[in-house]
Amino acid sequence: MKLSCALLALCVFHPNVWETTSFSIQAPTTARTVKGSLQMSTYSDSLTRGSSATSTPLGTAGEATAAAPAAQVVNPKLTTNIWETASLVTVQGGSLKTYSFKSDNVKFVQVALKTEGRPLNANIDLWQGPDNTPQKMGIYIEDGSKRPFSAVIATPRGQNSVAIRNTGQVEFPLDACIEADVNNGYASAIESLSSKAKAETVQGGSLKTYAFDSSVESVQILLKTDGRPMNARIELLQGPNNNKQVLELYIEDGLERPFFAVIETPGVGNVVKVVNTAPIEFPMTARVEPYRIQAPSDDASGGWSDDESTGSWDSSPFYGR
Repeated sequence: MKLSCALLALCVFHPNVWETTSFSIQAPTTARTVKGSLQMSTYSDSLTRGSSATSTPLGTAGEATAAAPAAQVVNPKLTTNIWETASLVTVQGGSLKTYSFKSDNVKFVQVALKTEGRPLNANIDLWQGPDNTPQKMGIYIEDGSKRPFSAVIATPRGQNSVAIRNTGQVEFPLDACIEADVNNGYASAIESLSSKAKAETVQGGSLKTYAFDSSVESVQILLKTDGRPMNARIELLQGPNNNKQVLELYIEDGLERPFFAVIETPGVGNVVKVVNTAPIEFPMTARVEPYRIQAPSDDASGGWSDDESTGSWDSSPFYGR
């Protein structure tokens, strides 16, 4: 009797007897595999990492597919953050404000202008030494609150001064912010745009137009030459013969001092026109790309969410020439 009970217990609890595992219990292994196989990223996470991909889709085998290549990220201070970090100065109509940078470490300076909704008329000059003005800009904006001006001015070799003159009447004051770039953040953004965006040659006396979709909220523009002087005009059109923003530009050396700006494009029907006003002997190259695109929402209605992404995108679906 005791021998029979011992044989029965041995058959039940030993997995090798009768080749059965009916009573064996194995620890679950899903906790170790899910972490490495299933990975999803939300749109907000992709913005934190600086990627243009809104999410990482899952493959058919339950594993994450390769994420889209990281997009070129442009310095986000060019849109809103400068108004939070730099000191604001009000320039009354007909008055002048100057900013001097004596350090040789300041290679680029960002200039931002806006109003409370009134038109903006201003001149921005770069002074380097007595009677030497290597860069001049004349700016007109219909609504300085809806379309604030933001541009980067190259200041090589130190001892530079930026002069902002409000050419409007006394009833039209403007707010100005200037911030020096000592960490070469703007330089890396310009170099990245130069290497990744396609450059188009604009011969002297000719023009290029770029029409953008309504989802494009702002546009980045980079103009260069091969070392020759640059004379250009940039216009933002919305509808026939309706100039929302006009920029007249002169640069002594378009290679040493490339022009980089971000133009806000709210609404629909926005067209950016780049005109080379110099003679035919002075060509220039233009790169015009979307800067901030309104992100599509995840709902099935196909609407748009309030999330925004900053960077250089594959802009072929968004603008044409």
